[in-house]
Amino acid sequence: MSAPALTGPAPASLRFHPLRDSATMLRRNLKRMLRYPSMTVMLVGMPVVFLLLFVYVLGGTLGAGLDGTADIGAAAGRAAYANYVAPAIILMTVAATVQGTAISIAMDMTEGIITRFRTMHIARVSVLTGHVLGSVIQAVFSLVVVIGVALLVGFRPTAGPAAWLATAGFLVAVTFALVWLSVALGQVSRSVETASNLPMPLVLLPFLGSGFVPTDSMPAGLRWFAEYQPFTPIIETLRGLLMDEPIGNNAWIALAWCAVIALVGYLWSKRLFNRES
Repeated sequence: MSAPALTGPAPASLRFHPLRDSATMLRRNLKRMLRYPSMTVMLVGMPVVFLLLFVYVLGGTLGAGLDGTADIGAAAGRAAYANYVAPAIILMTVAATVQGTAISIAMDMTEGIITRFRTMHIARVSVLTGHVLGSVIQAVFSLVVVIGVALLVGFRPTAGPAAWLATAGFLVAVTFALVWLSVALGQVSRSVETASNLPMPLVLLPFLGSGFVPTDSMPAGLRWFAEYQPFTPIIETLRGLLMDEPIGNNAWIALAWCAVIALVGYLWSKRLFNRES
């Protein structure tokens, strides 16, 4: 005689707890960040190096070009350029942090721990959620460090408390979107080396936008690309919020890009994670 079918709710020990499992995975990722601080140092170090390079080496000349005059002096040009380039460096910090997310995901995939998680009685969504939340926290820490260095080298934002809160929320939204994309890139990578290279366009795109020079100074074809790629409205929104300048439609365009990137990254990541190993 066959065994009777189970009816009623499953025992508590067999139920999924997405919030509890996500908190456990978040704790795992935070502990790994503390155990390997060199990764965080490397991700923070690159934007800081670019900031120092562009402000102290190129800032005098580029800053003079921003005002359309060449006789304002190196110090004044450097100060003007620090205010102009800081939003691009802030965005580059987010891009560098999510590059570390792809590397962490690829390490889990290649070391087999993801396969182990698939066999465990845990909510599958918690594995990716732990990586996403951990990366957002890491990005917030990196942003605080980089903004602090920017203030030391001459960045002088004029934003008020409300604008700073809006900037913080906007940066979290941008980070959240790019993290989900990097989670997918980490899963699709065959090795850690590949995972470190796939997100590189995210680091390079600020150079091909309005991050370091105004787009109207570029050749026609490059200017068209710079004006319509997603990072330009993001940079212009950050610049407007921090420097108390008009933003126009850039904020809505930037948030729309973030929503599209987050949705594509989430759906892609979910499909990759649920596939058969």
